[in-house]
Amino acid sequence: MKEQIAELTQRLPGSVPLDDAGLHLIDLALEEDRGEGDWTTRWTVPARTRVHGTIVAKADGVIAGLGVMAAVFLRLDPRVDYDFMKSDGERVSAGDVVCTLRGPGRAVLTGERVALNFLQRLSGIATATRLYVDALEGTKTRILDTRKTTPGWRALEKAAVRSGGGDNHRAGLYDMVLIKDNHKAIAGGLREALELVQDQNTKRLPVTIEVHSLAELDAALEIGATRLLLDNFDLPTLQKAVRRAKKAKPRPTLEASGNMTLDRVRAVAETGVDFISVGALTHSSPALDLSLQIQKP
Repeated sequence: MKEQIAELTQRLPGSVPLDDAGLHLIDLALEEDRGEGDWTTRWTVPARTRVHGTIVAKADGVIAGLGVMAAVFLRLDPRVDYDFMKSDGERVSAGDVVCTLRGPGRAVLTGERVALNFLQRLSGIATATRLYVDALEGTKTRILDTRKTTPGWRALEKAAVRSGGGDNHRAGLYDMVLIKDNHKAIAGGLREALELVQDQNTKRLPVTIEVHSLAELDAALEIGATRLLLDNFDLPTLQKAVRRAKKAKPRPTLEASGNMTLDRVRAVAETGVDFISVGALTHSSPALDLSLQIQKP
């Protein structure tokens, strides 16, 4: 089964490989939906029935999660087969066929809702990400996600951000140091927190300091911070922050965050920041409307 799913994802450019954690998530979703059994399907669909289905986009957007969607059906029955008309990261218009599938009718009907839940959710994230990326066209600023993800879904949702053209921030607490207000408060201040990190960072993890004012920015620049997160700065203050940071040697990498809506993200990028992080990509993106249409066997 794992080999079949691995072979399937290799056929899909840009698809996230499904590890044991991803497969476990699929199994949990199927168990939640199916419980003791899909009695409607078992009582209305003869065991030997085979069907042909078509997944169709009902709205414009960007596709993400095809490998996950396909793996749902394969967990129910390895005889389900696919033809993909789209790949993760491709734009679709309403009415476009995303893929077709063939296989045992019971597996297709039982897996339908779970498969579409994954595909619609991840495609919604990719679609929202693409809107932000398109808004920055012509600038050098990149869109980042955050850790504001659905519990258990982080790897999938961050893959969807990549499908939409965005970049991933840290994967978790383990691959980057991000000194925030609560860390500074407990450590005794910005300088104290950074010194504690520098003394113990034997893993050589990248270090970002969150700042909330020009005074904090100046303090961070004075102690040689190399990456700064400018949190909830208004536009005039952000412009001043970028000008000050450009004078530092070396110039720190700048990330803007906080209330990054689509209507203001372009103006923020034009201040000259390197990155804009948008929590809404993973916590508020609406699902892309997709449907599975099954032809009469």
